[in-house]
Amino acid sequence: MSIHQAQGNTVTEQLTAAGRAIEHDSFAVIDREVGPHGYDALQWPVVRRMIHANADFDFNGLTDFHPQAVEAGLAAILATGGRAPSRVVADVEMICVGLSRPRLAHFGMGTHQFISDADVIRDAGEQGTTRAVQAMRKAQTLGLLDGAIVGIGNAPTALIELVRLIREQGVRPALVVGMPVGFVSAAESKDLMAELDEVPWIVIRGRKGGSTLVVAAIHALLGLAEARELQHKGSAQP
Repeated sequence: MSIHQAQGNTVTEQLTAAGRAIEHDSFAVIDREVGPHGYDALQWPVVRRMIHANADFDFNGLTDFHPQAVEAGLAAILATGGRAPSRVVADVEMICVGLSRPRLAHFGMGTHQFISDADVIRDAGEQGTTRAVQAMRKAQTLGLLDGAIVGIGNAPTALIELVRLIREQGVRPALVVGMPVGFVSAAESKDLMAELDEVPWIVIRGRKGGSTLVVAAIHALLGLAEARELQHKGSAQP
């Protein structure tokens, strides 16, 4: 999808003309400077927005996609096939705060995170695990992981636990955006996620990552979803 096509969006664009111009010009600079890449027309807008969020061109190459990742994310956002609207389950509050509420609301989506809940803290202490592990377990107990877009940008242990839940308990998120940052188990957790065929995923290989990048990736998916929504509306008109 080109920048010019994305300009037809309204809900997922900046609210002022000046803001839109700056963002579009930034995307144009990235397109000029990025050099060759192997991403397709749906994957590239995700990677480009991640580069935009951090001014780091290393994400051209470090970002890896399950073959069905973007389509699975769009299906979840657009709630195709008569399913109920999806949700975002995050490992930390920063992701929920960073996501645009109006953009999520347009698609009937909400966010969930449990990292600071009293029972999560208690169980982590009693069981000798991390809060992130217990937060994923709580999300599963509440039935929130199946069909969700799960965004993990801070805690490798959350992603490792999610992989376990997928393998051992048959949990089926619609899409996992697995981008934890760090030096202990971060790269390994993403490699584990990328071994799975059962669930679509987007990961950043290596140590780099962070909640900002998860937010950027999900915002890119929301933009692609609105563009597809507009396309369908246009084709339905007589």
